[in-house]
Amino acid sequence: TPQFELIDSRREALQSLWTETSHAIARVRDNAECADQEFAAIKAQDPGLSAQLSYDCDADIAAPYIATGQRPRIAVLREQGVNGQMEMAAAFDRAGFTAVDVHMSDVIAGRQDLTDCHGLAACGGFSYGDVLGAGEGWAKSILFNDAVRSRFEQFFARTDTFALGVCNGCQMLSALQEIIPGTDHWPRFARNRSEQYESRLSLVRVEASPSVLLSGMEGSHLPIVVAHGEGCAQFASADEQASLEAAGLVAMRFIDHDLQLADTYPYNPNGSPDGITGLCNEDGRVTIMMPHPERVFRAAQLSWHPPEWETDSGWMRLFRNARVWLG
Repeated sequence: TPQFELIDSRREALQSLWTETSHAIARVRDNAECADQEFAAIKAQDPGLSAQLSYDCDADIAAPYIATGQRPRIAVLREQGVNGQMEMAAAFDRAGFTAVDVHMSDVIAGRQDLTDCHGLAACGGFSYGDVLGAGEGWAKSILFNDAVRSRFEQFFARTDTFALGVCNGCQMLSALQEIIPGTDHWPRFARNRSEQYESRLSLVRVEASPSVLLSGMEGSHLPIVVAHGEGCAQFASADEQASLEAAGLVAMRFIDHDLQLADTYPYNPNGSPDGITGLCNEDGRVTIMMPHPERVFRAAQLSWHPPEWETDSGWMRLFRNARVWLG
């Protein structure tokens, strides 16, 4: 049977042709520079996602503490519209905690004062319908209510507590800077540079920092879900960012698939300077990040993961670190 060559082309040429119209629309609708960077990435050699850990993700370092039968209480904090509380509770439950559902209305009404909790997890989702500055609005409901503010101040002042803020919760905790010790140089989080809500699997590198939740994970890189519209870290000045960097309080950065610091879209999905997407306070008890570790603590939750990740993903270590730190 005669053989006929039907097509002779390269993937990047065909994909560029297919994407031309979408790119033209994105240049008008979104940030034009980001649209151009994403279009240019089609023709680049891309090794794809990868992961390399400085620890064994299957090692249950929390097991000895779980065996004691003691399950410390963690307040899984949410506000109207937040939708990440179930995954957060499941992750901490697997690590040996008793997750307590705490709505802001419980704190405001005095039904929950946080005194019986050793952990606080401010969850992500769409607080207040994800209107602009939703996390900052959430923070103001704490700062401008004397009784509520006092409850949170007392929680953060205790040395036997830790806190995690993710997505909206990250933006919220960053706006509580004045009542969280050791956060003088933290940024605020503003609208993504792309001018769009970003939901994708991104690559991050864990940096060396005092964060008790990321202890032993430094130097690792691994994929993680991002899902936010306001994740761009904005510092009051270049000096503020330099001071934060000098203090070693940057806990996580976006990197590209070549494992270099991501400064272009979409590898840096929100446009934060120097890829900054996770921070901690000076004593490491409070960690905030835009990506969602609670949505990918099991390998099956990831759309791609290394074949050796059979049950737990690399992110389960973050939650187990919390249990080990409490002892």
